[in-house]
Amino acid sequence: MSIYFSGTFKRSGGIVSAIAKQLKLVNLKPVKRIQIQFDPFHEKAATARDFLHFISSPKVTSTNLDCIIKTTVVCDRSEPQVKIDFTNNKSLRFLANNLTVLEIFQYFNKHLGPLIKIEQESAPVPAVKAKIQKKLKKK
Repeated sequence: MSIYFSGTFKRSGGIVSAIAKQLKLVNLKPVKRIQIQFDPFHEKAATARDFLHFISSPKVTSTNLDCIIKTTVVCDRSEPQVKIDFTNNKSLRFLANNLTVLEIFQYFNKHLGPLIKIEQESAPVPAVKAKIQKKLKKK
């Protein structure tokens, strides 16, 4: 009698692959400004610094060249925070003290998803449309 296998056959890619998956979904079109504030001597400042590293990559920033990424380094033992201002005059603030970078990106994509307008494909050129119709008539 054999034991039934109930797990996965391969391991997950880990936290780095999960962050990379969320980064592929990031689209900054509806974002006007991202403000990242942290105290470098705070014990949880690594979350805000890592978020800054990932969000300022060329692949992400190329989605909206008008988006301003502002970093504020303070020395008052305040907790790290990320504030995102959208083009529809709404804002979103993450207190990164108890969040991981992955959680910030997941919530960021959750709020950003409905604001992104999907571009519709343009209509085919009339000449190409005419050729397609001719081919259909020949058949």
